[in-house]
Amino acid sequence: MSTETLNEAAQYLSFTLADEIFALDITKVREVLEYTEITRIPKMPAYMCGVINLRGGVVPVVDMRLKLGMPEAERTIETCIIITDVKVDGISVTIGAMADSVSEVFDLDTSQVEPSPSIGTQVKADFLMGMGKHEDNFVLLLDIDKTFSFAELASIKKVDAGIAEGHMEYEENGGEVPGN
Repeated sequence: MSTETLNEAAQYLSFTLADEIFALDITKVREVLEYTEITRIPKMPAYMCGVINLRGGVVPVVDMRLKLGMPEAERTIETCIIITDVKVDGISVTIGAMADSVSEVFDLDTSQVEPSPSIGTQVKADFLMGMGKHEDNFVLLLDIDKTFSFAELASIKKVDAGIAEGHMEYEENGGEVPGN
């Protein structure tokens, strides 16, 4: 995505994955949660951790490290879940994006954003809106909507809807996921 599509100035939430600093447009972020126990769902892609209960609603959780092709990491006291809305081709899903840590909300204007690099990062440039400079660090501006394909999002939404409506049952210890 070119810098022309970015607002003159926008706020971003910065977070870390491995040694990389990423940021999400704050308008895509609903809230940030401390890491909580995640209920696994069998037969899901490796990057799909499972689901959490958020005020009575089911929210699928994605390990952003695995989704972006990075190695899995141990959970720490700083591990968190960023609740965000993802939209692809008319499908909208609320997901939890698990990150190593969350840093801060900061302002960034277009003069501080450059096009995504084609080499030198662990992340495919397709997922990036650009690269910004904040303080003395480069920040990868993640386009959360381009992180998932239509099929992936539809699959996540189907599991989410099935559990929420009681059409699927799940067990914390990896039991079967039967349809009713």
